Parts: sequence; C-alpha cells; structure tokens
Amino acid sequence: MRISIIIPVLNEATVLENNLQKLQSAHAQGHEIIVVDGGSKDESQRIAKPQADHLLVSKRGRALQMNKGAAMASGDVLLFLHVDTILPDDGIAAIINNINSGQDVWGRFDVRLSGNRKFFRVIETMMNWRSRVSGIATGDQAIFITRNLFQCMHGFADIPLMEDVEMCRRLKKIQWPICLSQRVVTSSRRWELGGVFKTIWLMWRLRLAYWLGADPATLARQYR
Repeated sequence: MRISIIIPVLNEATVLENNLQKLQSAHAQGHEIIVVDGGSKDESQRIAKPQADHLLVSKRGRALQMNKGAAMASGDVLLFLHVDTILPDDGIAAIINNINSGQDVWGRFDVRLSGNRKFFRVIETMMNWRSRVSGIATGDQAIFITRNLFQCMHGFADIPLMEDVEMCRRLKKIQWPICLSQRVVTSSRRWELGGVFKTIWLMWRLRLAYWLGADPATLARQYR
C-alpha cells in the first residue's frame, strides 16, 4: 500500500524544511511526497523541490492546494498534512495497519500541541475527545482517506476556511472515521501568539458560526 503525503504550503520555509526532513524515511520506503505551494514569496519552493516527488504551484487556498495535490497523487491513500504538523515515527505504519485492501475508509490521528504549557495538555485532550465523539476532524489531526473515496466525494469544497470540517461532515454520513491513538505533533504557535483563551474563543466562535450557516469567506477574514 502506497501513501501520498500532500502538504499545502504558503511562506513556511523554515517549518517546511524540518517537516520534509522528518518525512524522508517514509519517502525511502516508497511513499510519495507532494508539496503544493500557494505562491510563496520565501524559499519554500526551493526547499521543497529536492525533497518531494512533486512540487506543484497553485492558487492560494488550502482546499485548492490539497485538491491539486490529490489530482497528482498516485498512492492508494491520501494523507493531508499541514506544514506545521509532524507525523509520529509509526504514523505511516499505523495507517497501513488499519486499512484492509479494497476498503474505502478515512480517518485521523490524535493530536499533541508542541508547547510545554500544562494547559496545552488540556486543550489537546479536549480536541481528541471532541473528535472521537463528533466524528469531525481538523486538518491539524492529519486527515487520511483512500483515494477512491476522496474521488467519490469530489474532493474538498472550494471554500477559504472550514474545508476540513465540511469534508468530515460529508464523510461521516458514509462511514465513521478511523481514530488513531498515535499522536501527530502540531505547532502551538497559534495559541502562543494569539493568547490561549482568546484563540480558543475565536476557534469555537468561528466553528459555531459555520454550523449556523455563516459564509466561510467572512469567517476566513475574521480568522486572519
């Protein structure tokens, strides 16, 4: 089973280099790395080119970039990995071990925030619990999906925010996600820069507004 790791990028040269280096062991095992750049002005493209099977350039937008990467992918399973999220050492094996040949399934990892503050342990525990109960994952949890199922779903919706939540809403109507206990490590910089409580409030407020039918473009402007 071959996995295509799809990484959307925009001006993340420093973080990208570290992530790609950590993925080279998976690359050596025959898995595919696809970086989709949304028009970076830094060194992202130069860094990605020698360490990825494909470097694609796309219009800016995470959904657009991930869909473009998926269209190029040759793997049996598509793994959508944020540039600031690191897979555990056994992450690829965990996916393969939980998918039987011929199955059309999807899933995600548990998550750990990179910061050492004790409150981050509470946040990540709540994120993982909420995901297991709701069947909804976020991109920070490294969503994976068999290529055939992704094509049947016609990819991510072309919206500027909540593309991960929107996709999960459609997917869980077909099948509940595989919830892996292995943890990806995602950057806590969002909470550290914006303030823990302010960031939590912002994320919950935006998600609630989305569930109530707010325009994702309006929510994206508020998020930025």
